[in-house]
Amino acid sequence: MTNDLFADDAAMRNTVLSDGALLLRGFALDAARNLLGCVDDITRAAPFRQMLTPSGVMSVAMSNCGQFGWISDQNGYRYSALDPLSGQPWPALPIALLDLAKNAAAKAGFKDFSPNACLINRYAPSAKMGLHQDKNEGNFSAPIVSISLGLPAIFLWGGLQRSDPAMRVPLVHSDVIVFGGASRLRYHGVLTVKDGIHPATAACRINLTLRQVRVANTQRVC
Repeated sequence: MTNDLFADDAAMRNTVLSDGALLLRGFALDAARNLLGCVDDITRAAPFRQMLTPSGVMSVAMSNCGQFGWISDQNGYRYSALDPLSGQPWPALPIALLDLAKNAAAKAGFKDFSPNACLINRYAPSAKMGLHQDKNEGNFSAPIVSISLGLPAIFLWGGLQRSDPAMRVPLVHSDVIVFGGASRLRYHGVLTVKDGIHPATAACRINLTLRQVRVANTQRVC
C-alpha cells in the first residue's frame, strides 16, 4: 500500500520528504537548458547504454560523467574510473552541473558537498526503476542530489526496508531532490514513465544523480 504526496500547490516550493530529504521544486529551471546541453556533450563521448544486471537488462539507458561512473553487468554493481565501452575515462563533470548540485545540497543543509560522480539516466516511455538503495558509494556521510528534466515521473520514496510503505511523489521538469543524513539509505525508485513529449527533452525524462564516491569502492575495468 502506498501513500500519495500531493505536490500540485504552486506555492509549495520546498517539501520535506523525511528527515534529511528535501524536494526543491523548480530549483534547476534557470539552468535546465545548459544542463541538457552538457548531457548532449557527455553522451557524445560516452553514449547512453542499457546496462546488464545479474537478472536481466535495465529498461533505463545510462551514462556517466565525473571521476567515477556507476556500472552494472552480470557480475553486479560497482563504480569504475573507466567507461567499459571505450576503455577511456568518463567525461569530466561540468562546472554548471557541479555548481547546481552544491547549491541544492547547501539549500538542504548539506554544506561542502563535493560530488565526483554523476549518473545520467534516460527514461523513455515505459522505462522504470525499481525500489533500491544507493549504497555502492562507500560514503554515506555525503548526500545524493537528484535532478529531474523533461517528462514528468512518479518518484517512489520508501523507508529503510524494501517492504516499508512508499510515498508517491510527482516530479516535473527542473525539480531537485536532495537526500542524506537519516534518509541517505532509504529505498527509492521511479514508476513507469508515461508516453508524452516535453519541449526540452522530446519523448524522454533525463535524471542526473550526483554522488560522492570513495576511491576504495571503485574498480578500473577495461
